[in-house]
Amino acid sequence: MQGGIKAWEGLVAEGPPEAGMAYFGDAVKPEELTMLAWMLEEGSRMFYVRLDDYLKDEDARNLFRSLAKAEEGHKRTLAELHKTFSGGRAIEEGLPAGRDEIMEGGIRLDEALLWARERDLPSILEFAISLETNAYDLYLKMERRLKGDAKKIFLLLSDEEKRHLDRLAALLEKKV
Repeated sequence: MQGGIKAWEGLVAEGPPEAGMAYFGDAVKPEELTMLAWMLEEGSRMFYVRLDDYLKDEDARNLFRSLAKAEEGHKRTLAELHKTFSGGRAIEEGLPAGRDEIMEGGIRLDEALLWARERDLPSILEFAISLETNAYDLYLKMERRLKGDAKKIFLLLSDEEKRHLDRLAALLEKKV
């Protein structure tokens, strides 16, 4: 994962490997958390959209289209939350120019798409489950760091990620 999330010049993951990518230092600002989450949602949305080019299974295509729409909704929620933390600035104003597209889990979009081309549907579903698990974990940890409405929003986002996990697992079970 050359570059990856660490190529971003804003918030980066830190800490021991067992902490996962959702460990952040104490000095992290809430607007940095929302920008990071927005970038990860956008990367995952793009992955789900671009999977349409690879998949022949209509159930899978429909599920991934639906997940892409959900990620777009998450981005809108995060953009609104970001405005409350940043004095009304749009989230896009704070994003680094030329950033790599990173997905939930800290994986580069281009690498994930290259990998997916060579894989069968169960492997892609398992990968998507790992992405959504990382997002679920990330949002739970963000929820614990924040207060008030931000706390509630990240709890809601974590609940939505759990529903994504359930839908992916159900399709995986159906297809294997």
